[in-house]
Amino acid sequence: MTPEILTYGMFSMVLIAILCGVSLSFAMGGTAVVFAWAIYGSNGMYSIVSAAFGGMWSILLSSIPLFTFIGVALAKSRIASDLYHAFYLWSGRMPGGLLLGTSGFAATLSAMTGSCAASTITTGMVGIPAMDQRGYDRNFVLGTIGASGTLGILIPPSITLILIGMQTGQSVGRLFLGGMVAGLIVLSAFLLYVTVRSLLRPELAPVNAETAPMRDKLASLRSVVLPVLIILSVLVSIFAGIATPTEAAAIGAAAVTLSVAVRGEITWAYVKDVSYTTASVTGMVIWIVFGATAFTAIYGSGGGAAFLQELLSSLHTAPWVTILLMQAVTLILGMFLDPVGIILLVLPIFFPVVVQLGFDPIWFCILFQLNLCIGYISPPFGYNLFYLKTLSPETPITRIYASVFPFLLLMLGTGALLFVFPQLITSLTGAG
Repeated sequence: MTPEILTYGMFSMVLIAILCGVSLSFAMGGTAVVFAWAIYGSNGMYSIVSAAFGGMWSILLSSIPLFTFIGVALAKSRIASDLYHAFYLWSGRMPGGLLLGTSGFAATLSAMTGSCAASTITTGMVGIPAMDQRGYDRNFVLGTIGASGTLGILIPPSITLILIGMQTGQSVGRLFLGGMVAGLIVLSAFLLYVTVRSLLRPELAPVNAETAPMRDKLASLRSVVLPVLIILSVLVSIFAGIATPTEAAAIGAAAVTLSVAVRGEITWAYVKDVSYTTASVTGMVIWIVFGATAFTAIYGSGGGAAFLQELLSSLHTAPWVTILLMQAVTLILGMFLDPVGIILLVLPIFFPVVVQLGFDPIWFCILFQLNLCIGYISPPFGYNLFYLKTLSPETPITRIYASVFPFLLLMLGTGALLFVFPQLITSLTGAG
């Protein structure tokens, strides 16, 4: 079977399977089985098993259930709602104050959970009722929450950045630092936009007429202490070289458990709920890893990966155009597929070309990750769009599309900024 036929056949079968409602893990795994049998006969099954078991031995995989546990445990405790209350008290009198607080809350939650779903849904559940009560424009609110929630896979600790590190061999600590820089730039763009728009159209985000006493504001800071300690326990241990990402995940999980215990929230029902959800989410991620590993093993052994890499390398365009093409493909795939699947599916093909063209690998990976974030709010099938629909079922989906559009432009603008000025990433990550 020629690499061209293999490429068309395998990717077409995955696409058809997904359109028919098959989950991504089984779409990729099933395609691998079919083509392994077609190319190698029964011996092809050994290649699939060998690839899956080979991936299981990666020590970084063990950090996935730990980081998942951190996110789930926080989402099911009252830490998040208390944290939002602190942001509300300190930002309520500013133009668009609650939206500014909501963006900051979502970013903080992202740094604790590493999950877009947890960040978006939790922010929406605690933020929408408070802003509805104060007459905030629902479209403005939904757009801010949906966009800020995408930071869950950009600001560390991020499971997808860990997977990128596994696929590329790059330092997860440097990827985390690059993700933090990019995430803060995106967040700054959101805060600036919300402030300017609230000043120009104050009816969209009325200023809170009530001023909270300073005593209450200072008291609310107690709810910030535990989240900050959780974040620092993970990030400082990685950036300072004290712990590997896997060890830092264990430290973070212990910190979360201790924090919830100190607050007296640990009950048998809580432990059961957190354990079940953590196992379910972890299982979903691991199955996608297995399916993608099998797919890439068969595709690579059949010459498909080398074919695409050679095709990209031989394009008669400037190297930066090739990079833009890769990012465009990533952005389009992000509208339809889970980020985990995209990373495992296309990054092994793209990354060798990036290195061959002489671009900084950390910079490329952060751009790649940012495009996955943009895919989360890109119509028609961005994941966060449907999370927003769940949070506001009475809002037509077309209005939700319109609500995120300004933020979509801001994120594209941030991507363009990082593309034109790669030193924003490389100078801080110690790269290139």
